[in-house]
Amino acid sequence: MHAQPLTAQSRQDALDVLAASGEGGPELDVLVIGGGVTGAGAALDAATRGLRTAVVEGQDWASGTSQWSTKLVHGGLRYLQMLDFKLVQEALTERGLLLQKLAPHLVKPMPFLIPLEHRVWQRAYYGAGVSLYDALANLMPGRRALPIHKHRTRKGLEQSFPDLRHETAIGAVQYYDATVDDARLVAMLVRTAVTYGAHAASRTQVVEITKDETGRANGAVLMDLETGTRITARARHIINCTGVWTEDVEDLADTSGGLNVLASKGIHLIIPRDRIQGTSGLFIQTEKSVLFFIPWSRYWILGTTDTPWELDRHNPVATAADIDYVLDHANDVLKKTLTRDDVIGWYAGLRPLLQPGTKEGTSSAKVSREHTVASPIPGLTVIGGGKLTTYRVMAKDAVDFALGNRAEELACITDEIPLLGAVGEAAVRRRMPELQRRFGWSDMMVDHLLHRYGSLMDELLDLIAEDESLATPLEHAHAYLRAEIAYACTSEGALHLEDIMCRRTRLVYEVLHQGLDAVPEIADIAADRLGWDEARKEKEVSAYRARAEAEEAAARQPDDASAAAERSKAEPITPLHPIGSGG
Repeated sequence: MHAQPLTAQSRQDALDVLAASGEGGPELDVLVIGGGVTGAGAALDAATRGLRTAVVEGQDWASGTSQWSTKLVHGGLRYLQMLDFKLVQEALTERGLLLQKLAPHLVKPMPFLIPLEHRVWQRAYYGAGVSLYDALANLMPGRRALPIHKHRTRKGLEQSFPDLRHETAIGAVQYYDATVDDARLVAMLVRTAVTYGAHAASRTQVVEITKDETGRANGAVLMDLETGTRITARARHIINCTGVWTEDVEDLADTSGGLNVLASKGIHLIIPRDRIQGTSGLFIQTEKSVLFFIPWSRYWILGTTDTPWELDRHNPVATAADIDYVLDHANDVLKKTLTRDDVIGWYAGLRPLLQPGTKEGTSSAKVSREHTVASPIPGLTVIGGGKLTTYRVMAKDAVDFALGNRAEELACITDEIPLLGAVGEAAVRRRMPELQRRFGWSDMMVDHLLHRYGSLMDELLDLIAEDESLATPLEHAHAYLRAEIAYACTSEGALHLEDIMCRRTRLVYEVLHQGLDAVPEIADIAADRLGWDEARKEKEVSAYRARAEAEEAAARQPDDASAAAERSKAEPITPLHPIGSGG
C-alpha cells in the first residue's frame, strides 16, 4: 500500500465525504468519534474490514489522554497480583504483536529493575511473578518478542543503576517491557487507516447525534472548528471512543444510558539523562501509585501520580504539589537529590476510569476487566476504560459489537496489518550509515529518526532532496531536523503550531520553557509549508506562547483549582463549541 499523507486537503476531502453522506450521497458504514489511540484503532479496524469509515476528532489527533501516557507498552505486571491471567496474557500478546509485526519502529524493548530488600521472600515473590509474566508471553506463537527475566545481584544492580541507593538493596529482578511515543503511535494509526480507505478529519467536533423516527442513532451534526461550518453526516453505526468525554457524547444522543467514566490525573516529570546514572528502567511501588524511571533518549521520564480530577478535562495541569510529590519519591531512592531546577519539563494527563456497571437503559454490554463496550441506544456503540497497550483489542471489540451478527462475516484482521513505517524498516536501517556520513548526523539522531519514521524515512529524504537545508537540526532543538517540521505539515496532518510542538514533536516538555526558543524557526518552516501569511504566523506564535506561559504559571500553584485557573488564561487556538455536560 502506498502511504497516504494527512494534509489540510485530505482533511477537507474527508469533510466533503461526511457532508455528502448527509445530503443524499453514500452513507457511511461507521463513524468513529474520537481521535485518540482507541478511536484511531477503531478506524483502522473498520476500514480494513472493507467498511466505509470516517473518524473525527474535536482537536488534534491524540490531543487527549493518548498524548500524556507513561509511554509504556506492557503486560500489566500488577494484574498478576489480582490473579487476572487472561488480561495479562491478552496485553502481552498485543505487546508482542506491536514489537514484532505491527510497529517495530515505534515500540522498543526496555529492561526494568525491581529492587529487592529481602533476600528470601521478596526474591521468591517477584521472581515467581515475572516467571509467570514470561510464561504467559511465551503462549504467543512464534519467537519470543523479549528476553526472559534475570535475577541481579547487588553488584549487578549497582552496575545497571549506579545512582540508586543500595544500602538496603540485596539485588533486583530484571524484566522486560517496551516503550512507545504514544502520540506518534496514534498518528501512524490514523495515517494507516487513511491509507486503507478511511476518511479522517481533525478539529471537527460532534455537536449532536441524530436519530431516525425509530430512535436509532443514524448520524451526527459536526462543526468544522477551522471555519465554523456545520455538516450533517449519516452513518449506519456510530462508535464513541472519547475516553474521559464519553458521557458528553452520550448526552448528545439525549440518552440516559451508557457508561460511567471518571477522570484521574497522572503527571510525569522530564529530567536530563545525565542527572541520573542508570541504563535500565526502574519500577518501584509507592503507597499511592507506582513510580517509574524510564530512560528515554536524552532524558528520563519519572512518574506517575493518581488523583481525582473534576476540572477542565481538556487541560489537566501539574501543580507544584504534584511535582514535589514525584521529586520526593524519586529522592527517597536516589543517591543524589533532584530539585525543581533539574526538571526541564512535565506533563499531566487524564485516565478514563470506568465505573462498575452501566447506566439504566443501556441495552447490552460486553465487559472486560479493563474495558467495556455498550449500546445506550441502537446505532450508537460506546467503549470505555482500557489502556494503550490493548488499543487493538478494544477497537476490535467495539467494531464487533457495532456490527453484531455481521462481525463474523467481516472479521477483524488488524493483527496482520503493519502500521506505516514498519515494512522495510530493516532495509532503511542498513542505509543509515551512508546517510549519516553524508549529512553528518550523530548516532543519537540516527536512532531518533529510525524510531520515529522507520521506512517512512524515505519520505523525509524526498523533502531533503528538494531542500538540503532541511537535513540540519533546529538551532534551539538539536534533537530534531528541520525536515521533521516540514514533514509534520505535509504528511502528518499538523494544522497549527501547537500540533507540531506538542504531538508531532514533544518539544513542549523536552526542552526548557516548553520549547519557546525554537518556536520562531519552527513557525517559519510551518508558515512556508502551510501557506500562512505573517498575520497568521504571529497568531500561531502568540497562541502557543500564551499556552506555554499558562502551563508554567499553573505548575507554580499549590492545588488543582488555582492551577486550572492559571491554565484557563490561555485561549485554545480552535475553541470547542460549548455543549455537553462538562469540560
